Amino acid sequence: MAKTGYGKRPAGDEDPHADADFAHLSPRDREIAVFIDHLEEGHAMGYKAIAAVHPRYGQQAVRSSLSRITFAGHLRWIKEHITVEDNSMRWVTRTYWSCTCRSAEWWAEFAEERHGKDVTADYMPGLARVENAEEPPAEAEESEPDEQPSESAAYRTLTEVRTADARMPLSDRDCRALEPLAAEWLSRGATPHDITKALTDGLPPAVTNPGGLARNRLESKMPPKKAKIRQKAAQRARVTRVIMCCPVCERDERTTEIVNGLCRECLAEAEAEGPVVMYGHVPDTFLPGQRDGGGGLPGADEVIDVTDRVNELRRAAGLR
Repeated sequence: MAKTGYGKRPAGDEDPHADADFAHLSPRDREIAVFIDHLEEGHAMGYKAIAAVHPRYGQQAVRSSLSRITFAGHLRWIKEHITVEDNSMRWVTRTYWSCTCRSAEWWAEFAEERHGKDVTADYMPGLARVENAEEPPAEAEESEPDEQPSESAAYRTLTEVRTADARMPLSDRDCRALEPLAAEWLSRGATPHDITKALTDGLPPAVTNPGGLARNRLESKMPPKKAKIRQKAAQRARVTRVIMCCPVCERDERTTEIVNGLCRECLAEAEAEGPVVMYGHVPDTFLPGQRDGGGGLPGADEVIDVTDRVNELRRAAGLR
């Protein structure tokens, strides 16, 4: 998972997820796209993080496929400039995912709509969140007249001291009188064992006044109070600028040209493995050519199984 507030985020406004949404991609890109689609929201979306959990492909394969999946319209990295109420500013990079193919125009409009968004709750981890309504306190049940009041943890701890050391036989009256002091110990983070240890360590051979000795030790050895952590009030935060970012090299529109979610260099690297198809546009080289009715090449209408043909050629060459 990515750091809180980062990671995979749904772009929204799409049909229910289905693996067939990626049928237009190559087999490897399709498999990685389905894998990403099934990752939970908030998962880290860098190619190294995805390759670390993918069962089949390594960093280079995932890196290349992320480029092609981005170009196809499923993924965008968007840098958002956040201005906080105290005039502090920061850049955050968000990864938006859509199992439905989106055009470059759709993503541009999506990024534009992020401008001016109030992101106090979403982008400021750790700030207080105001709940809409507080749950009403549970009504105390009336005890039956014959029912004895339940003993507190502090009282039970004091009654067990005599078991730990017979020289400290605290009476019921002692335990009731010392209960507030023991309760204060527990409220400050002490455990029942801490109280027992404080009351029994280093005792003289004979204790004539167990209650007085216990009071003196509980008061003199009282642990310090816990430091109270003051919760900062939530400061409003708003998106004041939005720019596209390349998911491979992380350069953005301020330093390079972004084409369908990729910079020119990363796009050229992805195209080196084969044509990159953008949703809604199929290059002419991907379209089937017109078959010759017999006047062209022999066997033009014959359907050839490429795998069988390659194996046949390898056998003819004496290869495995």
